[in-house]
Order: sequence, then C-alpha cells, then structure tokens
Amino acid sequence: MATYILVTKLSPELTRDVRKRAEIGRQWMERVKKDCPEVKFLAHYALLGPYDFLDIYEAPNEEIAAKVSMISLSGGAISAESWTAIPYKRFLELIKDL
Repeated sequence: MATYILVTKLSPELTRDVRKRAEIGRQWMERVKKDCPEVKFLAHYALLGPYDFLDIYEAPNEEIAAKVSMISLSGGAISAESWTAIPYKRFLELIKDL
C-alpha cells in the first residue's frame, strides 16, 4: 500500500468548543473505518500553524486517499489535502540513475 499524508484545517465552528474535539474526531474515524476499511492509520498529530491536524496513513490507491479527504470535508473541515509520501530510501533508489 502507498503512504499518504492528510493535512486538515477545521472550520471555525468546529474549533470554538475544544471540549467537543474528541467526539468529533471519534465520529470522523468511525466514518473513515466504515467507508474506507482498507485504510491503515500510522500516526495522528495536532499542529500549530496553518493546518489543525496531520495524519499519516496507508491506502491501496489515490482514489481511496481522495475519499479520506472528502470524508474530512463533508465532516466540517474547510481544507483537507492528501499528499503521496515516498519513503526516503525508495526516493534515493528512484533518483540514483539521474
């Protein structure tokens, strides 16, 4: 499976009451597990900066990765981007003949 990075920016409505954050996160994860059972989450971070959260996950293809982003957007995120991540050793293999 390929590795993806998801960065998410929540809408102001979802960030006003931080006490509800755990419940919102639980609901989001339940939806991803239901709609994308093949996704395996590797890490989850809260961020200080332009994005609120960063997730590292594995998915079988870019269509499933896009679906994870769309679930975030449908749940109240104002921005959700999934990026392909290439392991550094693999990257070095790809460029060795350049």
